[in-house]
Amino acid sequence: MKTDTIFYRLFQSFPSIFFELINHSPTEAQAYQFASVEVKQLAFRIDGVFLPTTTTAQ
Repeated sequence: MKTDTIFYRLFQSFPSIFFELINHSPTEAQAYQFASVEVKQLAFRIDGVFLPTTTTAQ
């Protein structure tokens, strides 16, 4: 499966754009890492996902 290159490159280079689009503070992007992940169910791959960079208590 091919990743959606345009969005992957955009969010990889400028992660704060995603948070602006969802009406959150762009500084929230600093707490996340953007990556392409694959779920092992018939090789189902997510083109990109924001994962927290640090563990925080909820």
